Amino acid sequence: MTKCKGFRTFKERGEWVELVFMAMAVRNGFKVSKAWGDSSAYDVGIESGARILRVQVKSTDCRTQYGYLCQFKPNSHSKPYTLKKVDFFAAYVIPEDVWYLIPAPVLLRGKQKKAFTLLPAKPLHPERYKCECYREAWELLLPGQFTKGESRSKAKSKAADKSVRSTRAYSMRTRGLRRP
Repeated sequence: MTKCKGFRTFKERGEWVELVFMAMAVRNGFKVSKAWGDSSAYDVGIESGARILRVQVKSTDCRTQYGYLCQFKPNSHSKPYTLKKVDFFAAYVIPEDVWYLIPAPVLLRGKQKKAFTLLPAKPLHPERYKCECYREAWELLLPGQFTKGESRSKAKSKAADKSVRSTRAYSMRTRGLRRP
């Protein structure tokens, strides 16, 4: 088993990351609920108007020369994720304290993506970093911001519209400032 800094197992780290996600979601004004047990395809429910968004929480501390590699595949004992069972993936880059809120169709439509590089250090090929517009995109969880049938480009455009503000807010938060 590879290093699992500060935790005895990856399962233990995953449980901690789910708690961190729920705390951040509450801090961003959302109501959360936790799926009981390990048999659901999602980890956390987020109230979004009349809907409950099903969120699968992932994390990474795996640094490469290009950024952080985050895997979006279920464990070997689980069925593959489907759009009928998951609405969003929340990916946490642990060393940088950064969240990505990625609509499930981005990963599950067409050929399923098993991993993405997040938080690129030196984006030599920006087209390879398809998830950057989802960095700190908490607004996608708001009612009416994303629907299951929505195209990837429409969701990306909504996230990109606010990405500058999200990046600025993240920068302010890391310096101990409040959001305007």
